[in-house]
Amino acid sequence: MRRRKTFAVHAFIRVLSITAFIAVLSFIFTLFALVFVKSRGHLNIHFLTDSPKGFPLGSEGGIFPAIMGSIGFTWVACVFSTFLSFMTAVYLQFYCSNGKYKQLMRVVIGMLAGIPSIILGLFGYSFLVVRLGFGISILSGGLVLGLMVFPYMTIRFERIFTAIADRYEAGSYAMGVNTVYYILHVVLPLAWRDMVSTMSFVSGMAMGASAPLLLTGAVFYAKAPKSLLSPAMALPLHLYHLLSESISLENAFASAAVLLLILILLNVLTWLFGYYGDEKWMS
Repeated sequence: MRRRKTFAVHAFIRVLSITAFIAVLSFIFTLFALVFVKSRGHLNIHFLTDSPKGFPLGSEGGIFPAIMGSIGFTWVACVFSTFLSFMTAVYLQFYCSNGKYKQLMRVVIGMLAGIPSIILGLFGYSFLVVRLGFGISILSGGLVLGLMVFPYMTIRFERIFTAIADRYEAGSYAMGVNTVYYILHVVLPLAWRDMVSTMSFVSGMAMGASAPLLLTGAVFYAKAPKSLLSPAMALPLHLYHLLSESISLENAFASAAVLLLILILLNVLTWLFGYYGDEKWMS
């Protein structure tokens, strides 16, 4: 009787798991199908390389400035967050010997992950835009986006370093190498693929964010940025403006399709680096 109940519970859980997987897969497929079908006929090379035109502005033309702005914001965020996350993870893994202090740092990092992005944008406006004088620019927006993705990247980096330490740290220190040599010649050669995979993943998160940019870097229908101190447009905000102002539903779907294609590319790169990184670990 007990075995029958156990079998029934396992079967029920399996059915629920399969149902949930099918539901999620159906939702994703429906979302992508809707966006790409609605953007058919409007998504072309001219749309990608032209600037917004028409009256109201954005009803015609393309999204090239928004694409370049999103790339600029994401690049600054990725560079800043990678440096900050790498140094933080290295300290937590290799230099922090106080368990209570390490736990406190992890709690603070977790709290940062829970801060609403619009509040990060308010901080960026007060400190970066006004106090430091960076102005409404790619630099200000990118730094705020970097703070937004910093917790996720730090946690992932620390896990990568921990997994390597479990296999190689004792043997490396037994051979008499110091910490700096161990990090440069053991950890980084093994970890760089997973680190690049993490960078690709958080780049997708940063590119899809819009709230922090409203206060720090985005200007509607700005031209393609010429420097880090130039304001710029971003794809999520361009899409929001087209919909909220009822300017062009067709261009909004085409903009959404471009954003999805970029995110798909970033996720494919994440998977590729993670896959080949796992192969290297297994070998």
